[in-house]
Amino acid sequence: MAAPNPTTTTIPTRPTLRQTFSGNSFIHDHQQYKPLVPINQNIGDVLGSSAESRGPLSFNPNPISPDPEKVTDSGIIHSMFNHQTNPLATGTTQLVATIYYKSSDPIHPHLHPDSSSNAGPGNKLPSPTVPVGSAPTVDMEKIPREPPAPEPEPLDHLYGPYVSQMCLTNFLQVIESLPTPYQRMNTSHRCLDRDDQPRVVEVTFSPPPNPEYLTFTDLRKHESIWRFEREWNVEVVLQKESVFRRHKRLAVFDMDSTLIKNEVIDEIAKFIGVEKEVSEITARAMNGELDFSDSLRERVGLLKGVPADVFEKLKSVITIAPGARELCKALKCLGFKLAVLSGGFQPLAEWLAGELGLDYAFANHLEVDTASQTLTGKLVPSKPIIDASQKRTLLRSLAAENSIPISQTMSVGDGANDLLMLHAAGLGVAWRAKSKVQLEAPTRLNGESLVDVLHLLGLSNQDIKELAADVA
Repeated sequence: MAAPNPTTTTIPTRPTLRQTFSGNSFIHDHQQYKPLVPINQNIGDVLGSSAESRGPLSFNPNPISPDPEKVTDSGIIHSMFNHQTNPLATGTTQLVATIYYKSSDPIHPHLHPDSSSNAGPGNKLPSPTVPVGSAPTVDMEKIPREPPAPEPEPLDHLYGPYVSQMCLTNFLQVIESLPTPYQRMNTSHRCLDRDDQPRVVEVTFSPPPNPEYLTFTDLRKHESIWRFEREWNVEVVLQKESVFRRHKRLAVFDMDSTLIKNEVIDEIAKFIGVEKEVSEITARAMNGELDFSDSLRERVGLLKGVPADVFEKLKSVITIAPGARELCKALKCLGFKLAVLSGGFQPLAEWLAGELGLDYAFANHLEVDTASQTLTGKLVPSKPIIDASQKRTLLRSLAAENSIPISQTMSVGDGANDLLMLHAAGLGVAWRAKSKVQLEAPTRLNGESLVDVLHLLGLSNQDIKELAADVA
């Protein structure tokens, strides 16, 4: 028997650890657990041929016949998290975040002249400003000379000028990062104005952060939420979900710069040429720099000698705020009691109540000289001054008079003298308010129309249209 030719003998390749147990992907690393498919067969050959006709290189990939011969669902769910049908106990507290896109007030309205396609020759960067609601004053001269905090990237410019999918995702990431210790949340959302590119979205999530680590009050003003608002050019209003959030029965409003766009006392001052002096006092009072009662007496003193019929003349220049009529009509249709609580003056408050269908009007009473039919520059001593404390008292007394729990009340205002009633009501909304008020109020909104307040009650645009049609 001839000896084998040593030149044709092949030496087996020495196995190496790298080739056998490692690879460049998870799948390659685990190929050792799968039988190799012969290189001279394709998938059709493997599936179509029988075990007897496959040839010497064929193989049976599953020699053990399955029993039963049918793949069935094991019922096991594989998840990174502890998945359960109902992971949260019945009655778990829920929070509602209403997210408004600020389409009328972009945070980054100015592009650098070097990068803007609309920049013209000689264009300069705008003067630095302080965002409304981020400091007690927006006067740059009163801000400490420290380097300003870097502005966040305007992500709405990248993902769209509305509450985008990425905006919602980022919000949920922010919320989930706040509780300590970490807990998985259940969330859902509704688009309140339109499904495509919504401006107002309501997000419900539970459970809320443990109050031992983060109270609801602190959550409302958390730095992470403030930064999220700046990045996406939105405003977030947080409320505890309950039947009283959706079903309120009493709403009270400030008048000047809330239900109307004017400051009445400033309009009166125009008649006698002291508008500048009065406006300066008004601005300081609304920012909380002056005691309201003292500032009111000081301003009223400047009106001495003004004809008593000035209020009739003012009616033609008073501008009712956008959305005020629609808001009041919708609330009346829902059965609300409505009131105006104004630091202004009674004649115009009563006129506005008639215009908007309000049930109550409370304001300050100016003393009139009956002989000359002019203002004396004093307040009627027998009538209380409608200051911050009196507004809160009126809110509570109106609620008690109508047997309405305070949790079913809502207040809306813009000045420092509104803060007490904003905190006392079940829902207090600072509407386009002064900087100090936005910082201290429980809720703030800076939209174009007061109709936005209705979304805080969970009403969609379709709901608001139905209410308007019912009123008509």
